[in-house]
Amino acid sequence: MNETVRLLQTHHSSRSYKSDAIPVEILDAIIESAHRAPTSVNSQQISLVVVRDAASRKRIAEIAGGQPWIAQAPVFIAVVADLYKTGLGVEKAGSEQVMQRSLEAIFSAVSDAGIAMATLMTAARAFGLGIVPIGGIRRDPQGMIDLLGLPPNTFPVAGVVLGYVAEESPQKPRMAIESFRHEEKYHPEALEPAINAYDLTLKEYWQKIGRADGLTWSANMAQQYGAFSRLIKSIAQKQGFTIEV
Repeated sequence: MNETVRLLQTHHSSRSYKSDAIPVEILDAIIESAHRAPTSVNSQQISLVVVRDAASRKRIAEIAGGQPWIAQAPVFIAVVADLYKTGLGVEKAGSEQVMQRSLEAIFSAVSDAGIAMATLMTAARAFGLGIVPIGGIRRDPQGMIDLLGLPPNTFPVAGVVLGYVAEESPQKPRMAIESFRHEEKYHPEALEPAINAYDLTLKEYWQKIGRADGLTWSANMAQQYGAFSRLIKSIAQKQGFTIEV
């Protein structure tokens, strides 16, 4: 199998890290890979904030709801939607940026952030590092904004932990491919049986690794998606993302 494809298909999050530093040349290569990732209309509307300071990583672990691997690993990279940068370009051209007031800006920037994150993770694993993506920084976006010194028209979308793994984690099973791959048109009839089967599979997985608190996929979705937070909206608006059109 092609090595890149093998890396992608064996993806798993690692949550136990050594304190060993990542060599500068390796970290630079990983970041340059993400720098070359595509962005919508060549906007380059993504910025990375590389956090190596131990106190800052500890604070991020707290912001993310108490995820110790953020403080444990030597590097955390915050992926930031950056329309402050694009705004400077718009001003230089003698115009006024208005994109941050549209829903399109959010879809576009978050899509590009996802591409950057995927590139970071693949490049890191190619160098033998462990990774875990962190969406939990959105639990307290203002805390991240303050910690990272983010200007207006930016938002911390997510982040990635990088480090050498102390103890590997097993790969978590996925729902059947039929729930993901749809031929020619969307096939909703494939979802219910796939979800039912996956709930059983995931329950067995939690039992196998000794996680008594592990939820089925359905229960987890009910817990995570059965409520919503107004905090992100209020902070995003404060940053300039007002979604007027």
